[in-house]
Amino acid sequence: MSADDDQAPPRFVTTFEPQHGVAVPVAEGVQRLTAPNPSPFTFHGTNTYIVGQKSVCVIDPGPDNDAHFEALMAALQGREVTHIAVSHTHRDHSPLARRLKDRTGAILLAEGPHRASRPLFKGEINPFAESSDTDFVPDMALTDGQTVQGDGWKLTAVHAPGHTANHSAFALEDTGILFSADHVMAWATSIVAPPDGAMADYMASLDRLLARDDRLYLPGHGGEVTEPQAFVRALRTHRRMRERAVLERIVKGDRRIADMVKVIYASTDPRLHGAAALSVLAHIEDLVEKGLIATDGPPKLSGEYRPG
Repeated sequence: MSADDDQAPPRFVTTFEPQHGVAVPVAEGVQRLTAPNPSPFTFHGTNTYIVGQKSVCVIDPGPDNDAHFEALMAALQGREVTHIAVSHTHRDHSPLARRLKDRTGAILLAEGPHRASRPLFKGEINPFAESSDTDFVPDMALTDGQTVQGDGWKLTAVHAPGHTANHSAFALEDTGILFSADHVMAWATSIVAPPDGAMADYMASLDRLLARDDRLYLPGHGGEVTEPQAFVRALRTHRRMRERAVLERIVKGDRRIADMVKVIYASTDPRLHGAAALSVLAHIEDLVEKGLIATDGPPKLSGEYRPG
């Protein structure tokens, strides 16, 4: 057992005042505007960030919501928007980017259009298909480590797949700030739901962030992560614990994901058990790849699993 395995699970922070419709300063030259789209998956809503002074970059404009768009335009106070950066293409993050581009003429930046982390198996349906903004196409596809800059700000793309295949964080250079989007959030763990997401990619991305020295994360939902290194290590431990729990249930005789969810997520709101099942599937895909469990055919929600 490594020292990392002794790390305590994360202490999630669920106290957050969204102040819908009001742009809140969160760092020098950075404002946060939270969209009014609360849900079990978005917490109090999607955080849109305005970066810069006279001319700015808008990160994750959010859902196509009239009230949020008008609040964003008011928060800009006539400042020029030169760039719009999108962390990933779920409908709570990217659709408003097109309307903002039409109004401002800004350049759309992202890793790329929406895509699944793997091809769908025969007969498989993507349960997050309706949540995916398949119409989004960036004007500029940012490679990992590519930097864009404007008036007093410089952003570097940090690819962090897992939640989606095209998920990126953005580092605000010379500040120690990372816009971590949905990869790391203070209020809860990110959903990793195949085939949209992949657990192996997610874990590798956590390791990648641990290799950095950021001092503050500004996530896509909820409040700041103020001790990112410790928090990411705790998230990694949490995911490893979930992996061990899935493997333990299979060793003890559970063969179907629904049975595993009843035990592993016994204290979780039953309304979230569907999402929990997808998280278990993500772990199972990784465990099958590692040869620790076996199944007949590709891993799927209705599959049966046994020790490898």
